[in-house]
Amino acid sequence: MNKRFKSGILAFAISITATAIHANESMNFVSWGGSTQEAQQQAWAMPFTASTDIKVIQDGPTDYGKLKAMVESGNVQWDLVDVEADFAYRAASEGLLEPLDFSIIDTTHIDPRFVSDYGIGSFYFSFILAYNKSQISGEPTSWEQLFDLENYPGKRALYKWPSPGVLEMALIADGVKADELYPLDLDRAFTKLDSIKDKIIWWGGGAQSQQLLASGEASMGMFWNGRVFSLQEDGLPIGVSWENNLVMSDFLVIPKGAKNKDAAMKFLAYSTSAQGQADFATMTAYSPINTQSSELIDKGINAYLPTSYSEDQVSLDYKYWAEHGQEISTRWNNWLLK
Repeated sequence: MNKRFKSGILAFAISITATAIHANESMNFVSWGGSTQEAQQQAWAMPFTASTDIKVIQDGPTDYGKLKAMVESGNVQWDLVDVEADFAYRAASEGLLEPLDFSIIDTTHIDPRFVSDYGIGSFYFSFILAYNKSQISGEPTSWEQLFDLENYPGKRALYKWPSPGVLEMALIADGVKADELYPLDLDRAFTKLDSIKDKIIWWGGGAQSQQLLASGEASMGMFWNGRVFSLQEDGLPIGVSWENNLVMSDFLVIPKGAKNKDAAMKFLAYSTSAQGQADFATMTAYSPINTQSSELIDKGINAYLPTSYSEDQVSLDYKYWAEHGQEISTRWNNWLLK
């Protein structure tokens, strides 16, 4: 265990000395799988267990329908779940989440954009344009070029779910300014997507997106920046563009009726601590939500962090999506079936 983890464990252990710890306590943590969840296990779960003796059992992938069904049935098997921000707000409004205990979770240094009564940001990330250099010539630099099948042939990998990202990307590619995105012009967005619909391969999770890009099955697409970073670290010929990178956040939430709610609160507290966030950012190139983490992050990772491209960022409005996501989802699913 390196010095960074040791210092993080010590600091967290001191912060919870007044809390009773039970050696046989355990909890379930649910996330998206792949390299992201592996990093969450190493950066959060392992040092947390070492300092508290609370075992963190990994599960997944995150499934919103399954979470809702658990809560409604009263048989909740998950304790802490990594979800997208818009779902966190919507689930809270539907009574599916436990309110957070801020006597355990210190939000003093957490970016207020990523704090709510029912969820705290787990990290924030960008959708970026990425391409397989072995499949296309040239270096595409804009979302507009993702729709240019003549000069950049091949399949396009896009996120399949109706949530912040794809529609905004299509509108920007069609010339809409970033500060004029909302409310979304759905007619315009779907018309733009229609122009490449038969070339789209939809991905539903990070591991699948990596496979599509790494194999060359898709020559280009929109991807979570951390997943692209992982491929680049493996030495694959992947190029990226940060122009108009689309910023979004995941949130950590506790399902209503979670059996190990107290343990989940403690784990959430460690996960969002300065050290926990710094360790996770160093491993994944996803940006920390704790404002004290920057000085703890390995400096070599800065070029891969969304925070290094703030001037090129477009902030996605997940509160808009929490309010309008259901109606957009209906239209999205009907469009997919056409």
